[in-house]
Amino acid sequence: MNHTQRQPRNRTYLMCPPQHFTVEYAINPWMDTTVPVDAALALKQWEMLRDTLGDLGHRVHLLDPVAGLPDMVYAANGAFSVDGVVYGARFRFPQRGAEADAHREFYAGQGWTFAGPVHVNEGEGDFAYLPGAYGGLVLAGYGFRTDPAAHAEAQEVIGRPVVSLRLVDPAFYHLDTALAVLDDRHVTYYPGAFSPASQRVLAQLFPDAVLADRADAEAFGLNLVSDGRHVVLNTEATAMGDKVRAAGYQPVHVDLSELKRGGGSVKCVVAELRQ
Repeated sequence: MNHTQRQPRNRTYLMCPPQHFTVEYAINPWMDTTVPVDAALALKQWEMLRDTLGDLGHRVHLLDPVAGLPDMVYAANGAFSVDGVVYGARFRFPQRGAEADAHREFYAGQGWTFAGPVHVNEGEGDFAYLPGAYGGLVLAGYGFRTDPAAHAEAQEVIGRPVVSLRLVDPAFYHLDTALAVLDDRHVTYYPGAFSPASQRVLAQLFPDAVLADRADAEAFGLNLVSDGRHVVLNTEATAMGDKVRAAGYQPVHVDLSELKRGGGSVKCVVAELRQ
């Protein structure tokens, strides 16, 4: 990996304020309904993340929160966009189903080309895009939340090759808890979250990937946002920060401890808008 090529690129993101964020139900191993959420702290941490992205030169659009949808703060799950084309989400659990409607309305209002899904998928939770790899490559996770049939559906919508990767550890139920895009060509991932065959696929596609360990993944260190140079990740992921620094990136730590109660960190809260 050539460290001299670490250049940031301005991005456009979508975030949703945690106005209604609570942990009222448990649909992943990280959610504990017995521990109350500090709503004020969650908002403060979310605002710090938003401001950090803005300070790095990125534009942040806001999605209006909807009462009764406590997980809307995890904006990455609502859709997946490439080159102005949006593949909408269809959530696995009914508690989150109406979030997809709010995301569709946002994109419709912005003039995007939107494709509604037939198959269950959770947006950027299980889809990642590398514009500089193989002419534009989509990595797609399945095993817990997204139907593998959605991968073929996304390929028809987006017009980019989609590589299916099987997730096997319920602690890492979305692709974005097990793998992250660092720049247009490079990724970091935790091999143990994937099936042996998917590990071989990743090793073949990305021989110079930054490899994380289970402790990194459990600290949500792979649930990060990178602009190609600055890697924004939560404060608990110190070892992961060291790994990306050694690979030539600049870690930027933000405390998201309260939002982690819902089973997500930096990436879950941020959707990239690719026009």
